Amino acid sequence: MNTPPEPDTDGPNARPTVDALIVAGQRVYWIEGRPDGDTLVVWNDGHAREVLPAGTHVASTVHEYGGGAYTVFQGEVWFVRADDQQIWRTFDGNLARVTSRPPIGEHRYGDLQISSTGLLVCVRERHERGRVVNELVAMPADGSAHPVVIADGAEFYSSPRTSPAGTRLAWLTWRAPLMPWDGTWLWIADIYPDRTLGPVSLVAGGTEESVSQPRWSPQGTLHFLTDRGGWWNLHRCRDPSPVRGEPVNTESVVIVEAELGPAAWEFGYTSYTFLTNGQIATTVQQGPRTWLAVTAGGAELKRIALPYNSIKPYLAAAGNQLAIIGSNQFQAPTVALIDPDTAESAELIASSSARPATADIAACELIDFRTRDGAHAHAVWYPPPYEAGSRWAIPPLLVRAHPGPTANTQLRLDPWVAFFTSHGFAVLDLDYRGSTGYGRAYRNALRGRWGELDVTDCVDAVEHLTATGRADATRVAICGSSAGGYTALRAITTTSVFAAATVRHAVIDPATWRHSAPKFQAHHSTLLIGPPSDDEIYARRSVLSHAATITTPVMLIHGEKDTITPVTQARELANMLGARATLLTFAEEGHGLRNPHNVSAALSAELRHLRQNLT
Repeated sequence: MNTPPEPDTDGPNARPTVDALIVAGQRVYWIEGRPDGDTLVVWNDGHAREVLPAGTHVASTVHEYGGGAYTVFQGEVWFVRADDQQIWRTFDGNLARVTSRPPIGEHRYGDLQISSTGLLVCVRERHERGRVVNELVAMPADGSAHPVVIADGAEFYSSPRTSPAGTRLAWLTWRAPLMPWDGTWLWIADIYPDRTLGPVSLVAGGTEESVSQPRWSPQGTLHFLTDRGGWWNLHRCRDPSPVRGEPVNTESVVIVEAELGPAAWEFGYTSYTFLTNGQIATTVQQGPRTWLAVTAGGAELKRIALPYNSIKPYLAAAGNQLAIIGSNQFQAPTVALIDPDTAESAELIASSSARPATADIAACELIDFRTRDGAHAHAVWYPPPYEAGSRWAIPPLLVRAHPGPTANTQLRLDPWVAFFTSHGFAVLDLDYRGSTGYGRAYRNALRGRWGELDVTDCVDAVEHLTATGRADATRVAICGSSAGGYTALRAITTTSVFAAATVRHAVIDPATWRHSAPKFQAHHSTLLIGPPSDDEIYARRSVLSHAATITTPVMLIHGEKDTITPVTQARELANMLGARATLLTFAEEGHGLRNPHNVSAALSAELRHLRQNLT
């Protein structure tokens, strides 16, 4: 359903993703998402190497999306092993298990952090007898004692963060039907030596306030992002040591009409960090662009001029330098050390050589267009990079709905876009209402209207491009993945604008989906569509209920092991559509394609389908 952007491997010339950046001393760590699994890599003294034995992969599946799957403390690494979801550590060059599988059910771990006192705190997700329970647990980092539950009773937990002295803990909770970008609560309490918490104080949050990324400054002041002013901006506690159990006073640090952090789909995001010179570095997002800035705290943001217009939410301080993952539309995500004072790259640590040829990469144009109800929506338009040899004065157009709806298009190298523009198509990446990067009001505009407002925004975007001479209304297709796939399918059930559609691991029937979805997402449609008891509205929004109206040729691509949007509904829809549908499944794939052979096969199939129906 509503997922973060597709893996970077889900495109031609599949390359490793680069995520989860951490700096420890002189070493820079990150996770590379490779076709065979997520691999932990460390860079030191100008060289990068794998940290763990060959075949040992790092991944948390808490909430299915995971995050925070490793941490570093005193030169050793603690990590969640992908094959058993237990916490392990490196010890004298060997691996040692910290937690053990339970006799009944399954325990998953994520969002790991180790305090200065050697206490490992994290989120645990227990799957037992058909129930899924989330809680915070703590244990000695050396594994000398079993995990102890330190906070439970809330539906969801994230971001347990200990103070520099290891004596205080901050964490987040939320409850259905809210998602973490809708409303969360930030709490704080003392940690006692016996691994229990003292009286709990509420710092910020509520049903209409999304708080994220609590972090302690080196001086012990708790900072956090909140959208209480309409944008995710930076705040901090005014009281350095609030009275136990009483409310905490807070104050703003950075107020700007931009997002200083993303929607919290995964654990472990760090879109701001503290430099040793007292400055705070932060990402700043406005629409599809994200840049880097610094502030001395209370001062205005100073933009750092870098050759990147997309920066992932993993900043790590290396003294007064910054380790970042940056990219632009011509460059794959790259790990770099940056000097904020000179805006120079001290060192390019890791980059990918697997990329489309420069001639295949399209320049782009940011588009703001008026919608039928008088609002404005946003998109990025990529024309083909050349016109020579084209049989059409106006190229066929692919409208792509991103896999949100709480996500956004980004100005970074996208092999899927480059592949299709190099074959003569134009691509329109649409930030329909509901997308992030434009503030809380824009994000909330989709509430109750998923499958409707996003669809009309797609149609209005086509009309805008047609009116301005950049699209031929007879040769337009719509594409999408996950929730974007739902938007695409709803578009061909409710309009006749699109001559073809391709969808990957799409949501098809939200009413059925909410019963098979993981706990993290099962309630999301309550805000986006309506209460689950309203059978009529869910029937109206179901693609299956209106399959008979689909005359558009559609290609459905799905992984057999998809745990987010199970393949059964794709099969059901394909059976209902008969010759109007083509179903392509991959036995070993989940929610997104990782195997380069499968990526290539899917793209070739999409290209054939679109050429047949558009050109």
